[in-house]
Amino acid sequence: MMSHKTPPWSLSRRSRPDEAPASRFPGIRLSDVAVNREGVDVLTDVNLCLDEHRIAVIGLNGSGKSTLLRLLNGLLLPTRGTVQVDGMSTAKDAKLIRRQVGFVFQNPENQIVMPLVEEDLAFGAKNLGLRGAELTARVEAVLDRLGIGQLRERESHALSGGEKQMVALASVLVMEPSTIVFDEPTTMLDRRNRRRLQTTIDGLDQRVIMVTHDLDMIEDYERVLVVHEGRIAFDSAPGPAVEFYCRVSDQ
Repeated sequence: MMSHKTPPWSLSRRSRPDEAPASRFPGIRLSDVAVNREGVDVLTDVNLCLDEHRIAVIGLNGSGKSTLLRLLNGLLLPTRGTVQVDGMSTAKDAKLIRRQVGFVFQNPENQIVMPLVEEDLAFGAKNLGLRGAELTARVEAVLDRLGIGQLRERESHALSGGEKQMVALASVLVMEPSTIVFDEPTTMLDRRNRRRLQTTIDGLDQRVIMVTHDLDMIEDYERVLVVHEGRIAFDSAPGPAVEFYCRVSDQ
């Protein structure tokens, strides 16, 4: 059994909230964060600066990975501590933060809300105040960017799993966030659609923060966090982090 004390390598320079390097993306800061649900500690003593372009989060089922992700744009608020995006607190500025930090769920049906694909994309863009030709142009640009223009007039519920996941991503991209958070986006996809989604994600300009069990997807990422028993147990480059995760998984 691993110790519940915060390991020294999770407090590296880049993990300290007050010592983040310069970045072209809005800084995400978690300071002394804890999440408790019904008396159970789901996350404890989380202190992170997230500045890199590609960040992965891995760990065993039930370790707290998805909870960590939901903190990043205010879908979940910490029981203790603070989460800030570009200086804004998720406790006070969640609506503004969600324009900067988009979220793609494991199950795309959790975020596809309109009957037709183009209506679903337009729904998000309208929340930004876009109307008329500007709205149409934004929707078409995202559909074309993802190569799913042929789905424009399709009924959302009739799409395949892979198509739904691409539409879910499109509904986030239309908001033009600077960061996109993915919660195990390939879990429900077959091999071909996993490859297609991976290629699409790899080509995004936005910062990507992803929870995944698909370790091949993250071999070129800049940083990998291993969550174990509600704590950041390891914080490093992909190679050492995956090696540590495999050791933990075998215990």
